[in-house]
Amino acid sequence: MDLSLSPQDQAFLDEVRRFLDAHLTEDLREAGRKTGGVFADFETGNRWHKVLAKRGWAAPAWPREHGGTGWSATERYIFARECIAVDAPRIFSMGLRMVGPVIMKYGTPEQKEKYLPRIVAGDIVFCQGYSEPGSGSDLASLKTRAVRDGADYVINGTKIWTTGAHVADHMFCLVRTGTEGKPQDGISFVLIDSMQTPGLTVKPIVTLAGDHEVNQVFFDNVRTPIANRIGPENEGWTVAKYLLEFERGGDAYTPNLHARLDDIKRIARDEAADGAGRLIDERSFAERLAEAEMDIAALEMIEMQVLSDLSRGRNPGAVSSSMKIRGSETLQKLDHLGVEALGWYAAPFEPEARLIGHNAPTVTPEAGITAMPLYLNNRASTIYAGSNEIQRNIIAKAVLRL
Repeated sequence: MDLSLSPQDQAFLDEVRRFLDAHLTEDLREAGRKTGGVFADFETGNRWHKVLAKRGWAAPAWPREHGGTGWSATERYIFARECIAVDAPRIFSMGLRMVGPVIMKYGTPEQKEKYLPRIVAGDIVFCQGYSEPGSGSDLASLKTRAVRDGADYVINGTKIWTTGAHVADHMFCLVRTGTEGKPQDGISFVLIDSMQTPGLTVKPIVTLAGDHEVNQVFFDNVRTPIANRIGPENEGWTVAKYLLEFERGGDAYTPNLHARLDDIKRIARDEAADGAGRLIDERSFAERLAEAEMDIAALEMIEMQVLSDLSRGRNPGAVSSSMKIRGSETLQKLDHLGVEALGWYAAPFEPEARLIGHNAPTVTPEAGITAMPLYLNNRASTIYAGSNEIQRNIIAKAVLRL
């Protein structure tokens, strides 16, 4: 495999760097550096989305006919790597990464015209209504009901761990529209056009790291038009599985993992080991760092193949489960190494230090501001989007035929 850049890819790399240098302001970079959760500060992340949309770069994975870039797998990887390298903020991407591809595949022409341009432009923001209390990885057991009433569905129930429900204005949601047959047989995929719809209530859940990213959402006779259903009634499970392939494998883990590894190496060069000398030279720590680096290199090869398949219109399939397992577990390994490298500097709880524009002196060095929040928040990475135990079952069934 030739991993060197072609002249065209090198020219694209130069173009990306010029664009980032010209448009990534210091406050946007600060938001990227201080991200301790899944997404950056929503306001700055949305600003960055608008900048990318103006350039035509908001949807790297989308085809041109729907407002995307039409980039190759290599170009997408280059763009992701360069954005992370200069601390570009992570945008709230559930519309771009999840429901957008679903609407492209299963939506009607009217639904595509209504939603896709506004998703790309950043004019509407979606959150995901999948998990429920008691229905997480066992998603087919969901109980939120949708009953027909004229031209509407009337929805009752609750969703939990709903990332960004407090900032989103739309939701894509799995609801039960039938009770016959297997649990998977009575599920439909519907869109809710306003998080201010009467009967819909969002209650915050503050994480162990002190962040408000997730919520519980309650539905009390919430109405949404039947015309907002994506795909046939009672066949939402097929739609949901297609979306999960993109949630688990639609983006590359390794650009972020490479950046985290570089950060830890910088810390380890500056920190002293127990006794004397630099931490980076301490054998046990150096061996674990090298092991993590090899894990990243192995995952990178899988990702490049998946990104190549996606660029040809092929679904990631069960390989996305492998990416999710390796990516999330390597991320947790790096989080552990980062906290260990910082020692007691990772311990102080100074949430004000993560506020954009906060320049007052703190106990924690800049490298430590997000170390513990990332460690705590990313404990969930092996659970969300389907727990890693479920991913291993998928691989056993779909790949190994067990």
